[in-house]
Amino acid sequence: MATRLSGLFGNSRIVAGLLVNLLSSICIVFINKWIYVHYGFPNMTLTLVHFVVTWLGLYICQKMDIFSPKSLRPTKIVFLALSFCGFVVFTNLSLQNNTIGTYQLAKAMTTPVIIVIQTLYYKKTFSTKIKLTVIPITLGVILNSYYDVRFNLPGMVFATLGVLVTSLYQVWVGAKQHELQVNSMQLLYYQAPMSSAFLLTLVPFFEPLSGPGGIFGPWSLPALVMVLTSGVIAFLVNLSIYWIIGNTSPVTYNMFGHFKFCITLLGGYILFQDPLSLHQGTGILCTLVGILAYTHFKLAEQEEGKSRLVQRP
Repeated sequence: MATRLSGLFGNSRIVAGLLVNLLSSICIVFINKWIYVHYGFPNMTLTLVHFVVTWLGLYICQKMDIFSPKSLRPTKIVFLALSFCGFVVFTNLSLQNNTIGTYQLAKAMTTPVIIVIQTLYYKKTFSTKIKLTVIPITLGVILNSYYDVRFNLPGMVFATLGVLVTSLYQVWVGAKQHELQVNSMQLLYYQAPMSSAFLLTLVPFFEPLSGPGGIFGPWSLPALVMVLTSGVIAFLVNLSIYWIIGNTSPVTYNMFGHFKFCITLLGGYILFQDPLSLHQGTGILCTLVGILAYTHFKLAEQEEGKSRLVQRP
Protein backbone atom coordinates (compact mmCIF):
# COMPACT_ATOMS: atom_id res chain seq x y z
CA MET A 1 0.00 0.00 0.00
CA ALA A 2 2.82 2.40 0.91
CA THR A 3 4.56 1.64 -2.40
CA ARG A 4 1.36 2.41 -4.34
CA LEU A 5 0.88 5.68 -2.49
CA SER A 6 4.49 6.77 -2.99
CA GLY A 7 4.19 5.90 -6.67
CA LEU A 8 0.96 7.89 -6.95
CA PHE A 9 2.29 10.99 -5.23
CA GLY A 10 5.65 10.64 -6.95
CA ASN A 11 3.92 11.51 -10.21
CA SER A 12 3.83 15.31 -10.33
CA ARG A 13 1.07 15.40 -12.97
CA ILE A 14 -1.28 13.28 -10.85
CA VAL A 15 -0.49 15.37 -7.77
CA ALA A 16 -1.29 18.52 -9.78
CA GLY A 17 -4.60 17.01 -10.95
CA LEU A 18 -5.57 15.99 -7.42
CA LEU A 19 -4.67 19.44 -6.12
CA VAL A 20 -6.76 21.20 -8.80
CA ASN A 21 -9.72 18.95 -8.01
CA LEU A 22 -9.34 19.46 -4.25
CA LEU A 23 -9.20 23.24 -4.49
CA SER A 24 -11.92 23.60 -7.14
CA SER A 25 -14.36 21.17 -5.46
CA ILE A 26 -14.06 22.92 -2.10
CA CYS A 27 -14.07 26.42 -3.61
CA ILE A 28 -17.23 25.85 -5.68
CA VAL A 29 -19.24 25.02 -2.54
CA PHE A 30 -17.99 28.02 -0.57
CA ILE A 31 -18.20 30.49 -3.47
CA ASN A 32 -21.76 29.43 -4.37
CA LYS A 33 -22.79 29.70 -0.72
CA TRP A 34 -21.17 33.15 -0.55
CA ILE A 35 -23.03 34.25 -3.70
CA TYR A 36 -26.38 33.11 -2.25
CA VAL A 37 -25.79 34.59 1.22
CA HIS A 38 -24.19 37.93 0.29
CA TYR A 39 -25.56 38.73 -3.17
CA GLY A 40 -28.80 36.74 -3.47
CA PHE A 41 -27.98 35.80 -7.07
CA PRO A 42 -30.77 33.68 -8.68
CA ASN A 43 -30.08 29.95 -8.51
CA MET A 44 -31.14 28.82 -11.99
CA THR A 45 -29.25 31.67 -13.63
CA LEU A 46 -26.10 30.71 -11.74
CA THR A 47 -26.56 27.14 -12.96
CA LEU A 48 -26.99 28.44 -16.51
CA VAL A 49 -23.69 30.34 -16.19
CA HIS A 50 -22.00 27.11 -15.05
CA PHE A 51 -23.32 25.19 -18.07
CA VAL A 52 -22.31 27.87 -20.58
CA VAL A 53 -18.81 28.27 -19.15
CA THR A 54 -18.40 24.47 -19.00
CA TRP A 55 -19.36 24.13 -22.66
CA LEU A 56 -17.03 26.98 -23.69
CA GLY A 57 -14.22 25.35 -21.71
CA LEU A 58 -14.84 21.99 -23.39
CA TYR A 59 -14.97 23.70 -26.79
CA ILE A 60 -11.51 25.17 -26.12
CA CYS A 61 -10.30 21.74 -24.92
CA GLN A 62 -11.40 19.99 -28.10
CA LYS A 63 -9.77 22.72 -30.21
CA MET A 64 -6.56 22.00 -28.30
CA ASP A 65 -6.99 18.26 -29.13
CA ILE A 66 -7.45 17.30 -25.46
CA PHE A 67 -10.38 15.14 -26.60
CA SER A 68 -12.22 14.43 -29.88
CA PRO A 69 -15.98 15.14 -30.00
CA LYS A 70 -18.26 12.42 -31.30
CA SER A 71 -21.46 13.20 -33.18
CA LEU A 72 -24.54 12.21 -31.14
CA ARG A 73 -28.25 12.34 -31.95
CA PRO A 74 -30.00 14.87 -29.64
CA THR A 75 -32.89 12.45 -29.00
CA LYS A 76 -30.41 10.01 -27.45
CA ILE A 77 -29.36 12.39 -24.67
CA VAL A 78 -32.41 14.64 -24.15
CA PHE A 79 -33.45 12.99 -20.86
CA LEU A 80 -29.84 12.93 -19.70
CA ALA A 81 -29.59 16.69 -20.37
CA LEU A 82 -32.82 17.29 -18.42
CA SER A 83 -31.56 15.26 -15.46
CA PHE A 84 -28.27 17.18 -15.67
CA CYS A 85 -30.27 20.41 -15.25
CA GLY A 86 -32.26 18.94 -12.39
CA PHE A 87 -29.39 17.64 -10.32
CA VAL A 88 -27.37 20.88 -10.53
CA VAL A 89 -30.39 23.12 -9.83
CA PHE A 90 -31.66 21.04 -6.90
CA THR A 91 -28.23 20.58 -5.31
CA ASN A 92 -27.64 24.34 -5.59
CA LEU A 93 -31.05 24.99 -4.02
CA SER A 94 -30.12 22.55 -1.26
CA LEU A 95 -26.89 24.50 -0.68
CA GLN A 96 -28.86 27.77 -0.70
CA ASN A 97 -31.40 26.59 1.89
CA ASN A 98 -29.27 24.37 4.17
CA THR A 99 -26.10 24.63 6.19
CA ILE A 100 -23.01 23.32 4.39
CA GLY A 101 -22.89 20.34 6.79
CA THR A 102 -26.45 19.23 5.99
CA TYR A 103 -25.90 19.90 2.27
CA GLN A 104 -22.71 17.83 2.21
CA LEU A 105 -24.14 14.91 4.19
CA ALA A 106 -27.32 14.84 2.09
CA LYS A 107 -25.10 14.27 -0.96
CA ALA A 108 -23.77 11.12 0.73
CA MET A 109 -27.25 9.58 0.31
CA THR A 110 -26.54 9.35 -3.42
CA THR A 111 -24.67 6.06 -2.87
CA PRO A 112 -27.59 4.20 -1.17
CA VAL A 113 -30.11 5.58 -3.70
CA ILE A 114 -27.96 4.43 -6.64
CA ILE A 115 -27.82 0.95 -5.08
CA VAL A 116 -31.63 0.90 -4.82
CA ILE A 117 -32.14 2.14 -8.41
CA GLN A 118 -29.67 -0.34 -9.89
CA THR A 119 -31.16 -3.19 -7.85
CA LEU A 120 -34.81 -2.45 -8.71
CA TYR A 121 -34.58 -1.27 -12.33
CA TYR A 122 -31.31 -2.70 -13.67
CA LYS A 123 -31.40 -6.01 -11.74
CA LYS A 124 -27.84 -5.46 -10.55
CA THR A 125 -26.80 -7.46 -7.51
CA PHE A 126 -24.78 -6.18 -4.54
CA SER A 127 -23.14 -8.17 -1.76
CA THR A 128 -24.61 -8.14 1.75
CA LYS A 129 -21.59 -6.15 2.99
CA ILE A 130 -22.25 -3.39 0.46
CA LYS A 131 -25.95 -3.29 1.35
CA LEU A 132 -25.18 -3.05 5.08
CA THR A 133 -23.10 0.11 4.53
CA VAL A 134 -26.37 1.85 3.60
CA ILE A 135 -27.44 1.70 7.28
CA PRO A 136 -24.73 3.93 8.86
CA ILE A 137 -24.81 6.35 5.88
CA THR A 138 -28.59 6.80 6.13
CA LEU A 139 -28.61 6.92 9.94
CA GLY A 140 -25.86 9.55 9.96
CA VAL A 141 -27.65 11.79 7.45
CA ILE A 142 -30.93 11.53 9.41
CA LEU A 143 -29.20 12.35 12.71
CA ASN A 144 -27.42 15.39 11.29
CA SER A 145 -30.50 16.72 9.47
CA TYR A 146 -32.88 16.23 12.41
CA TYR A 147 -30.63 18.01 14.91
CA ASP A 148 -29.54 20.80 12.53
CA VAL A 149 -30.65 24.01 14.30
CA ARG A 150 -31.34 25.55 10.88
CA PHE A 151 -33.58 22.65 9.85
CA ASN A 152 -36.24 23.79 7.36
CA LEU A 153 -38.74 21.94 5.18
CA PRO A 154 -37.80 23.58 1.82
CA GLY A 155 -34.15 22.72 2.45
CA MET A 156 -35.00 19.07 3.10
CA VAL A 157 -37.27 18.91 0.03
CA PHE A 158 -34.53 20.34 -2.22
CA ALA A 159 -31.91 18.05 -0.67
CA THR A 160 -34.13 15.00 -1.26
CA LEU A 161 -34.89 15.98 -4.86
CA GLY A 162 -31.21 16.70 -5.42
CA VAL A 163 -30.22 13.21 -4.23
CA LEU A 164 -32.89 11.48 -6.35
CA VAL A 165 -32.09 13.35 -9.57
CA THR A 166 -28.31 13.14 -9.01
CA SER A 167 -28.58 9.37 -8.51
CA LEU A 168 -30.63 8.98 -11.70
CA TYR A 169 -28.17 11.14 -13.61
CA GLN A 170 -25.15 9.12 -12.46
CA VAL A 171 -26.84 5.83 -13.36
CA TRP A 172 -27.89 7.17 -16.77
CA VAL A 173 -24.41 8.58 -17.49
CA GLY A 174 -22.90 5.12 -17.08
CA ALA A 175 -25.63 3.53 -19.20
CA LYS A 176 -25.34 6.16 -21.97
CA GLN A 177 -21.54 5.94 -22.11
CA HIS A 178 -21.86 2.21 -22.69
CA GLU A 179 -24.75 2.55 -25.15
CA LEU A 180 -23.24 5.39 -27.24
CA GLN A 181 -19.58 4.32 -26.82
CA VAL A 182 -18.40 7.75 -25.64
CA ASN A 183 -16.31 8.99 -22.73
CA SER A 184 -17.48 11.45 -20.08
CA MET A 185 -16.04 14.54 -21.78
CA GLN A 186 -17.60 13.67 -25.13
CA LEU A 187 -20.96 13.21 -23.42
CA LEU A 188 -20.68 16.42 -21.39
CA TYR A 189 -19.71 18.34 -24.54
CA TYR A 190 -23.21 17.67 -25.93
CA GLN A 191 -25.06 17.74 -22.61
CA ALA A 192 -23.90 21.20 -21.53
CA PRO A 193 -25.31 23.25 -24.47
CA MET A 194 -28.56 21.24 -24.50
CA SER A 195 -28.98 21.73 -20.75
CA SER A 196 -28.22 25.44 -21.20
CA ALA A 197 -31.00 25.70 -23.80
CA PHE A 198 -33.49 24.00 -21.46
CA LEU A 199 -32.61 26.33 -18.59
CA LEU A 200 -32.72 29.39 -20.82
CA THR A 201 -36.37 28.68 -21.64
CA LEU A 202 -37.27 28.01 -17.99
CA VAL A 203 -35.46 30.89 -16.25
CA PRO A 204 -38.00 33.64 -17.23
CA PHE A 205 -40.84 31.61 -15.65
CA PHE A 206 -39.11 31.05 -12.30
CA GLU A 207 -36.80 34.02 -11.80
CA PRO A 208 -37.25 37.78 -12.40
CA LEU A 209 -35.56 39.22 -15.47
CA SER A 210 -35.02 42.75 -14.15
CA GLY A 211 -35.02 44.69 -10.89
CA PRO A 212 -33.44 43.57 -7.57
CA GLY A 213 -32.60 39.87 -7.73
CA GLY A 214 -33.30 39.69 -11.47
CA ILE A 215 -30.95 38.38 -14.15
CA PHE A 216 -30.48 41.86 -15.62
CA GLY A 217 -30.73 43.56 -12.26
CA PRO A 218 -28.32 46.14 -10.88
CA TRP A 219 -25.58 43.68 -9.93
CA SER A 220 -22.36 45.09 -8.54
CA LEU A 221 -19.03 44.35 -10.22
CA PRO A 222 -17.86 42.13 -7.29
CA ALA A 223 -21.07 40.06 -7.64
CA LEU A 224 -20.53 39.56 -11.38
CA VAL A 225 -16.87 38.67 -10.84
CA MET A 226 -17.86 36.07 -8.22
CA VAL A 227 -20.49 34.56 -10.54
CA LEU A 228 -18.02 34.29 -13.44
CA THR A 229 -15.39 32.84 -11.09
CA SER A 230 -17.96 30.27 -9.93
CA GLY A 231 -18.54 29.25 -13.57
CA VAL A 232 -14.82 28.82 -14.25
CA ILE A 233 -14.38 26.76 -11.08
CA ALA A 234 -17.39 24.58 -12.01
CA PHE A 235 -15.64 23.81 -15.30
CA LEU A 236 -12.40 22.95 -13.47
CA VAL A 237 -14.32 20.59 -11.17
CA ASN A 238 -15.79 18.68 -14.14
CA LEU A 239 -12.52 18.60 -16.07
CA SER A 240 -10.39 17.49 -13.10
CA ILE A 241 -12.84 14.68 -12.19
CA TYR A 242 -12.53 13.14 -15.67
CA TRP A 243 -8.76 13.66 -15.73
CA ILE A 244 -8.21 11.99 -12.34
CA ILE A 245 -10.42 8.99 -13.15
CA GLY A 246 -8.75 8.62 -16.55
CA ASN A 247 -5.22 8.74 -15.10
CA THR A 248 -5.76 6.80 -11.86
CA SER A 249 -9.04 4.99 -11.17
CA PRO A 250 -12.58 5.65 -9.91
CA VAL A 251 -11.56 4.12 -6.56
CA THR A 252 -8.68 6.59 -6.17
CA TYR A 253 -11.05 9.44 -6.93
CA ASN A 254 -13.61 8.18 -4.38
CA MET A 255 -10.96 7.76 -1.69
CA PHE A 256 -9.75 11.29 -2.40
CA GLY A 257 -13.38 12.41 -2.16
CA HIS A 258 -13.53 11.41 1.50
CA PHE A 259 -10.77 13.90 2.28
CA LYS A 260 -12.70 16.66 0.43
CA PHE A 261 -15.85 15.65 2.35
CA CYS A 262 -14.15 16.33 5.70
CA ILE A 263 -12.47 19.56 4.56
CA THR A 264 -15.76 20.95 3.19
CA LEU A 265 -17.63 20.17 6.42
CA LEU A 266 -14.90 21.78 8.51
CA GLY A 267 -14.81 24.84 6.23
CA GLY A 268 -18.56 25.33 6.56
CA TYR A 269 -18.33 25.53 10.33
CA ILE A 270 -15.35 27.90 10.20
CA LEU A 271 -16.35 30.28 7.36
CA PHE A 272 -20.12 30.42 7.86
CA GLN A 273 -20.24 29.70 11.61
CA ASP A 274 -22.63 26.81 11.03
CA PRO A 275 -23.49 25.48 14.51
CA LEU A 276 -22.60 21.86 15.30
CA SER A 277 -24.29 19.86 18.07
CA LEU A 278 -23.11 16.57 19.58
CA HIS A 279 -25.86 14.68 17.72
CA GLN A 280 -24.76 16.25 14.42
CA GLY A 281 -21.15 15.29 15.12
CA THR A 282 -22.30 11.71 15.75
CA GLY A 283 -24.26 11.79 12.49
CA ILE A 284 -21.23 13.01 10.52
CA LEU A 285 -19.06 10.27 12.05
CA CYS A 286 -21.70 7.66 11.28
CA THR A 287 -21.97 8.72 7.64
CA LEU A 288 -18.20 8.86 7.21
CA VAL A 289 -17.84 5.32 8.61
CA GLY A 290 -20.48 4.09 6.17
CA ILE A 291 -18.81 5.78 3.18
CA LEU A 292 -15.36 4.42 4.12
CA ALA A 293 -16.80 0.92 4.60
CA TYR A 294 -18.54 1.09 1.21
CA THR A 295 -15.30 2.10 -0.53
CA HIS A 296 -13.31 -0.59 1.31
CA PHE A 297 -15.72 -3.37 0.33
CA LYS A 298 -15.98 -2.15 -3.29
CA LEU A 299 -12.18 -2.09 -3.56
CA ALA A 300 -11.93 -5.60 -2.09
CA GLU A 301 -14.56 -6.92 -4.54
CA GLN A 302 -12.78 -5.32 -7.51
CA GLU A 303 -9.44 -6.83 -6.47
CA GLU A 304 -11.13 -10.22 -6.03
CA GLY A 305 -12.72 -9.92 -9.48
CA LYS A 306 -9.33 -9.11 -11.06
CA SER A 307 -7.74 -12.11 -9.31
CA ARG A 308 -10.39 -14.45 -10.69
CA LEU A 309 -9.82 -13.17 -14.23
CA VAL A 310 -6.06 -13.72 -13.91
CA GLN A 311 -6.53 -17.25 -12.55
CA ARG A 312 -8.77 -18.36 -15.44
CA PRO A 313 -6.95 -20.66 -17.92
